[in-house]
Amino acid sequence: MGCCQSSMLLRVGERETHPEKEKEREKEKEQAYGNHQRQSEGGEGDGEKEVVDFSFSEFSLAELKAATNNFSSEYIVSESGEKAPNLVYKGRLQNQSRWIAVKKFSKSAWPDPKQFVEEASGVGKLRHPRLANLIGYCCDGDERLLVAEYMPNDTLAKHLFHWETQTIEWAMRLRVALYIAQALHYCSSEGRPLYHDLNAYRVLFDQEGDPRLSCFGFMKNSRDGKSYSTNLAYTPPEYLRNGRVTPESVIYSFGTVLLDLLSGKHIPPSHALDMIQGKNNMLLMDSHLEGKFSTEEATVVVNLASKCLQYEPRERPDTKDLVTTLAPLHTKPDVRSHIMLGIPKHEEVPSTPQRPLSAMGEACSRMDLTAIHQILVATHYRDDEGTNELSFQEWTQQMRDMLEARKRGDYAFRDKDFKTAIDNYSQFIDVGTMISPTVFARRSLCYLLCDQPDPALRDAMQAQCVYPDWPTAFYMQSVALAKLDMHKDAADMLNEAAALEEKRQRGAR
Repeated sequence: MGCCQSSMLLRVGERETHPEKEKEREKEKEQAYGNHQRQSEGGEGDGEKEVVDFSFSEFSLAELKAATNNFSSEYIVSESGEKAPNLVYKGRLQNQSRWIAVKKFSKSAWPDPKQFVEEASGVGKLRHPRLANLIGYCCDGDERLLVAEYMPNDTLAKHLFHWETQTIEWAMRLRVALYIAQALHYCSSEGRPLYHDLNAYRVLFDQEGDPRLSCFGFMKNSRDGKSYSTNLAYTPPEYLRNGRVTPESVIYSFGTVLLDLLSGKHIPPSHALDMIQGKNNMLLMDSHLEGKFSTEEATVVVNLASKCLQYEPRERPDTKDLVTTLAPLHTKPDVRSHIMLGIPKHEEVPSTPQRPLSAMGEACSRMDLTAIHQILVATHYRDDEGTNELSFQEWTQQMRDMLEARKRGDYAFRDKDFKTAIDNYSQFIDVGTMISPTVFARRSLCYLLCDQPDPALRDAMQAQCVYPDWPTAFYMQSVALAKLDMHKDAADMLNEAAALEEKRQRGAR
């Protein structure tokens, strides 16, 4: 957070001291965004598409565990699943409506925490509507995690190589090429020209179906690890010689993405160049397009790909050339991306529960606090079993006092003296020797009954941290969110609770 603020102050100072330099910088940014996009999709100016105002933050490991259901395998969105060297999870921060993507590095990837934080903070300064922006990191013990905006509509690789209903139409392929070129040009103008292993898996589609470049490629998979995948046929020749990524290497990789867009399949650059030099451009074209493309536009893209894939780095174009060449080809600015992709516009959160609800679920959906109270009283501490194992030595006087405080809290909770229950449960929690998800859930309800939804939400989140798969923790969060008028979040949390309950019931059979 502090890194972003200091960066903004620095830029303000530059404007005051170097007005001419700043004018040139703004001109470069204008080119990066692309003047051609001003009229954009639906007449709303996609080139001016608002970047969600996520500040760059440090997240705690507990927050990210809660967001990803304790890094559940069901939340993995890496293309290679659990086989990926560094897993990517989707998750949902408890106090926000949007999903996030969390990249979890192997423990040995970034041994120096300072280097990891510096790299992440540098990438976190980038903000552009063509990027899946980095919004934070976690550096806790051996854990190294990056947090980015979540893109719900899969990767370019999925849409190009593994489509089920329809291939990507030509105009959309041109849009992908332009948007990624704009992303690269913006990042280059911001002093971040290096991108590691640019390929069709790094191009993601957001909730509108717009293509975005993953921010994860601006950081290596490890401090000293490889910058490219093991497929040498697609690796820039200079990287094979010296193992270094340069801005020209990124242009080469962009050329391989252009080949993917042209052909609809992975073609090694050497084979593609042989076809281009033999004047067999049309052999490159994806047969699934069924001839529905402009030959003139295809020739422009083929020639640009050929320039990007030149053996000598100095003979390749720069990012500004990419944007200048591709911008005139964007001929359907008024058609929305999700329509061209043939996908429904992604709805972030379902508005109604999707599963049958239990008695607890029904009570929470109605926000019937009296019914919730009755259920929690009846359940007692059944769900706390196994969350604490105490040794004989821990049975101190302090422990006895703490358990006595919890007992007083239970009596007050049963008798609906909720303020007294809060006081006694707080004594139990503050000692910290024993951690009870049930106490957090009970105190959460007490806060709700005392019209304090903010601490109620915090307690429900704490219950989830202690017991990540506990439906009650999610149910209590849904009620607190509804009380805070975050109704979409509340509905989503209710569904997650119902799903966990259903899973538990299946496991019990």
